[in-house]
Amino acid sequence: MAATARLGVLILPEHPGRKVLEVWRRAEGLGFAHAWVPDHLTWRTPRDEPWFDALTTLTAAAAVTNRIGLGTLVASPNFRHPVLLAKQTMAVDQLSEGRFVLGVGAGARDLDNTELGAPVPSTVERGERFGEFARLLDLLLRNHSTTFHGRYYTAEDVNLAPGCVRRPRSPLAIAAAGPRGMRLAAELGDIWITTGDAARPGWRTDDEAFATWARQLDRLAAACATSGRTPRRLVHLSRVTDAPYASPDRLADVVGRCGELGFTDVVVPYPREDGIFAGDQRAFEKAVLPLVCGGTRCESE
Repeated sequence: MAATARLGVLILPEHPGRKVLEVWRRAEGLGFAHAWVPDHLTWRTPRDEPWFDALTTLTAAAAVTNRIGLGTLVASPNFRHPVLLAKQTMAVDQLSEGRFVLGVGAGARDLDNTELGAPVPSTVERGERFGEFARLLDLLLRNHSTTFHGRYYTAEDVNLAPGCVRRPRSPLAIAAAGPRGMRLAAELGDIWITTGDAARPGWRTDDEAFATWARQLDRLAAACATSGRTPRRLVHLSRVTDAPYASPDRLADVVGRCGELGFTDVVVPYPREDGIFAGDQRAFEKAVLPLVCGGTRCESE
């Protein structure tokens, strides 16, 4: 694995009561560099199962962990307003003492729109709205006071005190696949996020996935050449296989190839008992431990 590639984990916000605290403590104990929560009102597969708010979940996680990075993968304009999201970001960032990363994306054309009774925006509108969403978040998180009048959002003398622990703001991670999103990630993003081909959900063969990621990395590099900035590059492995940790060798091979391709960060899904991301907890830990236990923070039961 490339020396700069760090391993993270995606944890669905589905754990009721205080069980959620145990899961997040365990994620930190395993030695992951960062842990993420998807931000949706509901999700496709576990539609009728427990599902909780992402920012509230991350607040609880911040209170019971000390080292692991925390983030949204990803928040979107579908039901988040930049002003409220900036306030929530500041709160989690302060509680975590600067460990929070705000991951954002344009939002899918799905239940996050229809559950609020809102019309599903066109592809063009989604792109334009997301650009304004990300730029306003950047302004809000950098400044003590912000006034902004845009096509989609307004902010009138919004005060953000005391601000983020990390300066000039909490890191912004931008999920993008198209040219406009890539330019935005290159201009504003501290991290660029991809899962692969968003237009083709479902698992791909390794060769298909890596070919897609290589093309995306090339497009990002072109955008970075214009902006003069180079964000970290994070890939979530959910579209390679349902169980990238089927064996230690399997996970080491996939993560290593990601590092060689140019990714700085790799995220695997935390195993569930059944359904999407189903997997055996012991097999999961056996696979990830060799990749995350190079430091002294790693604990084992």
